[in-house]
Amino acid sequence: MFSEFTVASIPQIIFGAGKLNELYELIPKFGNNVLYVIGESSLKKSGKWDEISSRMEKKAINFSEISIRGEPTPTLVDEAVQKVRNHKLDVVVGIGGGSVIDAGKAISAMVTKHDSIKNYLEGVGTKTHDGRKIPYIAIPTTSGTGSEATKNAVITEVGIEGFKKSLRHENLIPNYAIVDPELVLSCPKSTSASCGMDAFTQLLEAYVSPKASLFTDALAKSGMIQIKDALIPVCNEKALDITTRAAMAYGSLMSGIVLANAGLGVVHGFASSIGGMFKVPHGVVCGTLLAESTRMNLKKLEHLGTEGKKGLLKHAIVGALIEGNESLEGLDILYYCSVLIDTLTKWTNQLNINRLSEYGITKTDIDKIVKKTSLKNNPVHLKPENLKEILITCI
Repeated sequence: MFSEFTVASIPQIIFGAGKLNELYELIPKFGNNVLYVIGESSLKKSGKWDEISSRMEKKAINFSEISIRGEPTPTLVDEAVQKVRNHKLDVVVGIGGGSVIDAGKAISAMVTKHDSIKNYLEGVGTKTHDGRKIPYIAIPTTSGTGSEATKNAVITEVGIEGFKKSLRHENLIPNYAIVDPELVLSCPKSTSASCGMDAFTQLLEAYVSPKASLFTDALAKSGMIQIKDALIPVCNEKALDITTRAAMAYGSLMSGIVLANAGLGVVHGFASSIGGMFKVPHGVVCGTLLAESTRMNLKKLEHLGTEGKKGLLKHAIVGALIEGNESLEGLDILYYCSVLIDTLTKWTNQLNINRLSEYGITKTDIDKIVKKTSLKNNPVHLKPENLKEILITCI
């Protein structure tokens, strides 16, 4: 008997090398006034911004730009909205990494409001966004967050009482997502590494989530199969290989879809609490903590005996997929669980993902981090001492 499930909306997706060109046919469908939300320098350094600007001018489309540095904060979004509120915008286009995509998503949603985004953030404000927005087109230039396929914009305020919270509404899903692997060719190795680990973390956590379904399992497995053979090469000898970049872009896109439907586990619980307290790139937190968090989950699942068997099996399936045993014949659960752990550890080392101490995090911060860490969709309950053990190993 099939289990019941529901599927969240997704954007109209345009995927493939060279598909950025379709942007110039999409924009006139919305109007003639465009706001571009872009990164601080990467798009301009790659030459793509000059190309976009030229095409806009040739089509006589009115456009302006806002550059985003780092993860979007309430102040950044509020100030951006204030600048463009009177521009009579027809469409917002976000082109950049996950932070840029989230910033564009938030700006398109907050232009319709006259107060701070902070009032609408989950767990921070007291208001609920009604979903009214300026139409939004998301175009990722990294392969990691999958934000082009989700209904939430993650907003960060770093500090002792900081937070990493979402502005969320079903209608905030981008109207279109253009995923063009050519835009990721110039992505630096360190960014490719941390973003790639973020994407794999999202796929794995959604796959082993208690909320997983046949639908999310199929997409998560297809994404992990693409990333497993592309992650290390895309950060080394195949950085300019479009096929490898496309594999990573596909895996990232799938990670956004499955996280929206199945949720995420302890690694992203840590990423939320740590990201609100310290200036640490999101992908770095995922890359640093994934192997040890998975090791702890497996340890606790083993202790559960029969109750933990399903969770162990799903982790083993991922190990088998990594090793190329897609038929899952003769599945040795403990062996393939060890393959998974060994591979995640190897990836973290090969990609030179920084340890948490590189960002000023010390053992004295562990209790505060643990207190703020959520385990909402983790496959097994972890006690505070389990969380502390994971962090101690990764600092």
